[in-house]
Amino acid sequence: MNVKILVLASPRCPAFRVGLYRLTYSQCRVCRNSRAYPTHDLSGRLPTPSRKQVTVTNDDGRVHWKELSVKEKVARTTQQTFNFGIILTGLLMTGGCGYFLYTEVISTDSKTVQFNRAVDRIRSDSRVKEALGSDHKIRAFGEPTWNRWARARPIASNRYKDSQGTEHFTMHFNAEGSSRRGIVNLHTFKAPGKAEWEYKFLALDVEGQPRIYLENSDFTPRKDTSRVNFLGMQLRK
Repeated sequence: MNVKILVLASPRCPAFRVGLYRLTYSQCRVCRNSRAYPTHDLSGRLPTPSRKQVTVTNDDGRVHWKELSVKEKVARTTQQTFNFGIILTGLLMTGGCGYFLYTEVISTDSKTVQFNRAVDRIRSDSRVKEALGSDHKIRAFGEPTWNRWARARPIASNRYKDSQGTEHFTMHFNAEGSSRRGIVNLHTFKAPGKAEWEYKFLALDVEGQPRIYLENSDFTPRKDTSRVNFLGMQLRK
């Protein structure tokens, strides 16, 4: 079988003067040492290397868009749409987690901040230590659950706005010392245009003992006007 060999003629070859020729390997001794490229294409052009078909799973973007078939273009579009959806979902989840952390943990309006501030007041009050016992650190927790080992117990709270536009926040939780346990009730409010929450009341109820008020804005001492001070003496009207 006489297989055609496509060779690039050497400058020493007479065929170089007239251009590129299709020669058999035995027709030119000078070109025998030249680099030969075997081909079966009688037109003299080198064959185009084949590539794998682009699919949704193996597309890496190396093949130019113009070189893709209709089916391959659909596969690339599907893959890019899917990737964009994953990125968008990740951004939404990240934003949602950030919003949750801010509103529930960091913000002054969060339930966690209100709880921690009340617990600090409870633990620092000498009357509470006397009522609950101060041998150990006072422990505060939410509603009792069936799991005695559960640490993240739910805390009952409520937030609402009255007709005057004032925001109100109420909460109650348990406080336990070395000897007794009590229930802490708090009510805070924030007037329109104000940034800070103020206590309406913060109280501890222990069974068998009078309520201990740590904050009580409703209680205002009344001045006794039935007595008149005259020259250091108290005179009754």
